[in-house]
Amino acid sequence: MALLSPIRTRPRMDRRSTVWQVDWILVLGVVALSAIGAVLIWSATHARTSLTDGNQYAFLARHALNFAIGLVLAVGAAVTDHRRVRILAPVLYAASIVGLILVLVPGVGAVINGSRSWIQLPWMSIQPSEFAKLAVIVGMALLIAEKGETDHNETARTIDVAQAIAVACIPVILVMLQPDLGTVMVLGAIVFGIIAVSGVPKRWMLGLITAGVVVAAVAIKLQVLKDYQLARFIAFADPSQDPQGIGYNVNQARIAIGNGGIFGQGLFHGSQTQNAFVPEQHTDFVFTVAGEELGLIGAGAIIALFALVLFRGLRIAINARDAFGRLVATGIVCWFAFQAFENIGMTLGIMPVTGLPLPFVSYGGSSMFACLLAVGLLQNIHLRSHRF
Repeated sequence: MALLSPIRTRPRMDRRSTVWQVDWILVLGVVALSAIGAVLIWSATHARTSLTDGNQYAFLARHALNFAIGLVLAVGAAVTDHRRVRILAPVLYAASIVGLILVLVPGVGAVINGSRSWIQLPWMSIQPSEFAKLAVIVGMALLIAEKGETDHNETARTIDVAQAIAVACIPVILVMLQPDLGTVMVLGAIVFGIIAVSGVPKRWMLGLITAGVVVAAVAIKLQVLKDYQLARFIAFADPSQDPQGIGYNVNQARIAIGNGGIFGQGLFHGSQTQNAFVPEQHTDFVFTVAGEELGLIGAGAIIALFALVLFRGLRIAINARDAFGRLVATGIVCWFAFQAFENIGMTLGIMPVTGLPLPFVSYGGSSMFACLLAVGLLQNIHLRSHRF
């Protein structure tokens, strides 16, 4: 697919009409997912005094605050001038690399659930790998697009794509050292998606898949992955092998979703949820709350909303007027699509457990901020497409 074309000049536009050109369907889809997430998080945490310190609204309030802060970031990204976005892309990439290095420094990075992925601040913890996803997208898109625009090529050259992959490899290696296998998988999906639409020969796709397999084999051979991460893949292949050990999460998640039936047991009435049988239910396994308490209809609504968000993202990518916008939108869609599929899939037992949150729905500040920043960039690309 030919993507690269010179940037066209555009006439200035009345700012008052900008609000009407926002993709409000995308906004409503994201808001609906976040609102559903707030209710699910509240149900999963209100009775767990060990988490809430007796305040049943604690996580509900924090989720709402995270969304409010993320919304401000999204608006800022949406209204920022396109040229400034491109100038800031290297800054975002460099900042993410610094953050990924800092988490590996003893005394700076905090270990949670086996991975050194967080920087603990007095008022919150930050997970730089969440922002690395966005940094890889804009970094690769900028490099491929600017090379094509400078040389007036309709498709990306092999050397340009190789350089873009090298840009992605640095954060991938740093994230693997944490180790955070789930984020590495998301980054791989992002890289694959951006390269797929950059116009390179199809043999590149086969090469990327082969390289991914080789890297995974080397990581296992060199014991980069922890034993518990390898055990998760074993549990994925055979959840019955250790039902009270490494297979416990998956088995309890499937029981919870199975309990819901078509209409669910009702909010705050799910037996698995209210009795805390499913670990990490307000973060990684939040979908099980929907499956048990809202049933097939509620869980299906979440999947439908994700399909709506992805459809609007693809529409923005198709209608983008320049290569940079098209590649960024494609990368964001690949990010959201793969991460949502992996998160929902691990609760159903069709994907291995990797510790990835469900975008917009799971509790977590870094994830919410990064995802809403990405939505802001989608709106930025969409608004520019209407100004030509």
